[in-house]
Amino acid sequence: MPNHHIVIVGGGAGGLELATRLGNRLGKKQRARITLIDAVLTHVWKPLLHEVAAGSMDSNANEVNFRAHAKQHGFEFQLGRMTGLDRTQREVVLSPILDAEGQEVVAERHIAYDTLVIAVGSTANDFGTPGAKEHALFLDNLSQARRFHKLLLNSFLRTEHSPKGTPRKLRIAIVGAGATGVELAAELRHASHELPFYGLHHVHPLDVELTVIEATDRILPALPERLSKAATQELTNLGVTVITSNAVASIDAQGLTLKNGDVLRADIKVWAAGIKAPDFLTTLSGLEVNRINQLMVTQALQTTEDANIFSFGDCAACPQPGQERPVPPRAQAAHQQAMTLASTLENRLQGKAPVNYVYHDRGSLISFSKYTAVGNLMGNLSGKSMMIEGKVARMFYISLYRMHQIALHGLFRTGLIWLSDRINKALHPRLKLH
Repeated sequence: MPNHHIVIVGGGAGGLELATRLGNRLGKKQRARITLIDAVLTHVWKPLLHEVAAGSMDSNANEVNFRAHAKQHGFEFQLGRMTGLDRTQREVVLSPILDAEGQEVVAERHIAYDTLVIAVGSTANDFGTPGAKEHALFLDNLSQARRFHKLLLNSFLRTEHSPKGTPRKLRIAIVGAGATGVELAAELRHASHELPFYGLHHVHPLDVELTVIEATDRILPALPERLSKAATQELTNLGVTVITSNAVASIDAQGLTLKNGDVLRADIKVWAAGIKAPDFLTTLSGLEVNRINQLMVTQALQTTEDANIFSFGDCAACPQPGQERPVPPRAQAAHQQAMTLASTLENRLQGKAPVNYVYHDRGSLISFSKYTAVGNLMGNLSGKSMMIEGKVARMFYISLYRMHQIALHGLFRTGLIWLSDRINKALHPRLKLH
């Protein structure tokens, strides 16, 4: 049995890719013991959650079971939620596992490690906005996306059967016009067009009023301005109202109050503005964090206070050479960091130096459901970017998910998954209806 134990906390895109790569390269060869810890039993690629919420994608067909995947790729899986850390004893503390009735199934556990990797992702940052937690929906995880979908179907049903003579309106407000907010708006417009085919004849697509609110002066503020302009035009073409330069002051059961005093009525309120790392990271045995709870790491992804603890992805603030801002919280960054960290951890077993991570911007792509996509490719890979849109951009957008699947399953199995997806698409409704 190998002596060195690498524990990875968080089975998101980066964490699962890292566990898979280390399991294949180290675990299967008995060079190290690899353990992945996550609070749930399955993985769904987070950039797809807006499709789950709108019903465009059946999450059951796209989940990766951690236990089955671990067996196939030479690592172990532990179900549990990290709540503490003992750096002296080198142990991760996992909270008790409870059943649906609140009865304890598994007591608190301490998992020993030699090298620890924290990749717990991020959650929405409501910035303390009054009423946000109580009245807005969030899309941080699969359970929230599924809850959103059920509420959406019930809202459509309620609107369909509203008394004759009353306005048949369903008003949906999305706070935040980053990638999640913009893509969710497009998916919801797609859902509003699809549902009449399945019996909801009294709800016209334009009866679903979609509004996106952004505090800055344009949507997609982290992306190039020309991409923002193209995205704004696409949303306008889909009948989505775009409000910019106006933050949300408060949220209640009836809707939202904006900073300028305007009141926006909404039946469904979605918060998709800003991120922060999970709050528990601020309590981890003196590890350094920033104002949004991200662990501070070196360019080699080592935490600044402990050389045996690494962190990457959305929960880590990794410096970029010559840049004031850290690496942006994007899926492509997590993928790149997972590959770099895999090399570092292999070097670590041989007493070699860690590998510094350098962010390579491959561009940005925004999907507008089945309608189109816009984006730019190459980024700083060549020093220039190329604007693309339409079917070509849509094809590249879909390929991002396939690349994630290849990292997890390999080329052959991903090909089989793609074929299965095509068959399921032909056999099942175009929208998830339950």
